[in-house]
Amino acid sequence: MKKLTTLTIAAATLVLAAPAMAQFAKPDDAIKYRQSALFVMQQNFGRVAAMAAGKVPFDAKLAAESADVATFMSKLPWAAFVDGSDKGNTKAKPQIWTEKAKFNEYAEKMQGEMTKLDAAAKTGNLDSIKAAVGAVGGSCKACHDAFRM
Repeated sequence: MKKLTTLTIAAATLVLAAPAMAQFAKPDDAIKYRQSALFVMQQNFGRVAAMAAGKVPFDAKLAAESADVATFMSKLPWAAFVDGSDKGNTKAKPQIWTEKAKFNEYAEKMQGEMTKLDAAAKTGNLDSIKAAVGAVGGSCKACHDAFRM
């Protein structure tokens, strides 16, 4: 059931991704889009991280599927950090727009680490997954510390 829900959300995001990247009707649409993409990414990454931490039983197939979805989702939210979307129901710091190059660098770093996690998860080797989870978590934390309220 969780897999079906995750896949449904991912598919819906795919359908919406192309037009969303081109234009958002309102700043609130951009905020909702990026928050949704980040939520789905976090849920899938969290599932793998929980396995790596021993909080839930390790399931190699589920870890690989979740890492794959998280990796895909890691590519989506960045187009929604558009001008005007710094106000409203968002935890984004103003520095995202004033330090755009640094923000983009952090996003790319996280995507690279997520890709490594995806590769590690496909091996089914829990030790490799643990190392990759730590790197992803570190890149997420660095960005949150710098750019999230």
